[in-house]
Amino acid sequence: MVDSLKKPDFEEIRSGVKAPAKETILTPRFYTTDFDEMARMDLSPNEAELKAILEEFRVDYNRHHFVRDEQFEQSWDHIDGETRKLFIEFLERSCTAEFSGFLLYKELSRKLKDKNPLLAEGFSLMSRDEARHAGFLNKAMSDFKLSLDLGFLTKSRKYTFFKPKFIFYATYLSEKIGYWRYITIYRHLESHPENCIYPIFRFFENWCQDENRHGDFFDAVMRSQPHLLKDWRARLWCRFFLLSVFATMYLNDIQRSGFYACLGLDAREYDREVIEKTNETAGRVFPVILDVKSPQFYQRLEACIQNNEKLAAIANSSAPKLFQFFQKLPLYLSNVWHLLRLYLMRPIDTASLAGTVR
Repeated sequence: MVDSLKKPDFEEIRSGVKAPAKETILTPRFYTTDFDEMARMDLSPNEAELKAILEEFRVDYNRHHFVRDEQFEQSWDHIDGETRKLFIEFLERSCTAEFSGFLLYKELSRKLKDKNPLLAEGFSLMSRDEARHAGFLNKAMSDFKLSLDLGFLTKSRKYTFFKPKFIFYATYLSEKIGYWRYITIYRHLESHPENCIYPIFRFFENWCQDENRHGDFFDAVMRSQPHLLKDWRARLWCRFFLLSVFATMYLNDIQRSGFYACLGLDAREYDREVIEKTNETAGRVFPVILDVKSPQFYQRLEACIQNNEKLAAIANSSAPKLFQFFQKLPLYLSNVWHLLRLYLMRPIDTASLAGTVR
């Protein structure tokens, strides 16, 4: 049991309000884009599919789904120690990612309302879903006597500028990998209910369908813009974003493998399944996907994990900062080399998979 007077593991900006996690290359980011360029987009080449997806959005299948029931009404002090710390980190990362999506989609819907109403409505309805997800996650944090000040988060986070095409690549993959992450956890816990340590996981089956529909929306938008998928630049960018998303998830999750162990999952096996499923799904729209079944793919990611462990040990040492820099430099270069080799691996042309990608 956790002593209620014990000093919390997390820094607070005021009582019960958790200070945002420090930004690193692996933390969820906030984005902005060129709104004028997006407003000028001609969606007519795939307008029928986009309108059909909007019809699904309007139905709002999950409008009554995110309602806390009696299973939440208990003390969660028995989730303590390292498990509690890891679980709160999971809730915070998930809430931050969902809130980031809400901010981006809401701003896009506002900026595009009069110039590109079809696109604006899609973003507006997706922002509704993301706000609902973020609120549900933040309420879950309150069960652990903490919450995120989302208003403070809006003002304190740096915003990364992405051109519209990069927004489409990145958010499509973010939504689709979110689907596979949630449904994989849900199916595992459905088979092993003894490992369901907290009731939020029971909501993942319906929840991930929001992620799936959002990904379908970006899929349809990209299909309306042939240049985003057809030329040689598109092939290079698709490879880049696939590798970025997969490597970020893998390096993050292995670092926090204790969280997945609490759910009865092996972090490496879980990530490999999610990566393979997301890669396969991306093959429906991207011109190329990665050869994630090659032994080299995970061998190089594992080398990066070993480098990161050494980097952490150096950072925690008492050596002078200048000396630490020269110790870290070859490890940073090694990571860059491994990721570059992964990027340069021969990709799989999805045209050759016609009829085989499920």
